[in-house]
Amino acid sequence: MAIRKPLKLRIPAQQMPDYLPAGDHQAGGLFRDADLQLQLYTHHSTHRPLLVPAVAEPLLVLVLAGSARVQEREMGGEWLESAVSADDFFLTMSAQPYEMRWHAHSDEGFHVAHVYLSQRLLDLAAREMLTGQADTLHLRDISGARDTQVSRLIRFLYDEMTGPGQASPLYIHGIAQALAVHLVRNYRNQQANLRSANALPAYKLQRVIERMQAGIATGFSLMALAQEADMSEFHFSRMFRKATGQAPSQYFIQLRLDEARRLLLNSDMSVIEIALEVGYSSPSHFAHLFKRHSGVTPGEYRRG
Repeated sequence: MAIRKPLKLRIPAQQMPDYLPAGDHQAGGLFRDADLQLQLYTHHSTHRPLLVPAVAEPLLVLVLAGSARVQEREMGGEWLESAVSADDFFLTMSAQPYEMRWHAHSDEGFHVAHVYLSQRLLDLAAREMLTGQADTLHLRDISGARDTQVSRLIRFLYDEMTGPGQASPLYIHGIAQALAVHLVRNYRNQQANLRSANALPAYKLQRVIERMQAGIATGFSLMALAQEADMSEFHFSRMFRKATGQAPSQYFIQLRLDEARRLLLNSDMSVIEIALEVGYSSPSHFAHLFKRHSGVTPGEYRRG
């Protein structure tokens, strides 16, 4: 299989199901508000590494049931393996994509919960407990560890959101706040170079990216995106880069190329048709851009 360059990509949490192939991963259950998101998955064995984008929100993954052998690596790095079972958890705030693959120990797969806490909620917990804390809090990356309190709180969230009757937002937010406090107390990364908290809020990032996706075939407009975020173009560009690590125009190109990759693998459309579908009237320009970002031509990417 041809080697492809890593994608410098950060996404809002609700887009994560789009990056887990439907044939191997059954997503079910979804809760979302400004400070908390919950996603439920059943994972089956996968042998082809998955490129997992970095997310704009801190991510907790708890194994709810089942067991597996999970491998992770940074792009081009060594594989690190963890044997996981119910109540093991992962924590990441990585700003870079990474690769994963896993082998489930049964045909039923293993069940996991993804919990995304907003940076705002973590920063509130940090300001309450850490006198003089002014910058955005960073947490340590954790793989396949066990923490009774993390497991208990996430299972409380799961039970409330999936149980009979209507879930209580007050109860859910109380659990989310308790979880944020616990993470700040126990998993703060004191050695990290903390970045400024002045970045585009997650809910505005979500709206802007949805606007970008809706306009993939029509073109990029910084003015329209800034208006969507209710900011000046200059201020919006700075805040967007702080939130994603990319300029808005670069992120838009990445979205176009992501859609092109999806179509190359999952449709019978020709390369020319795909170029037009993602907004490039010149197939040669599309092919040149695709190779510059992916390391291979569209045809080579399709052939694998």
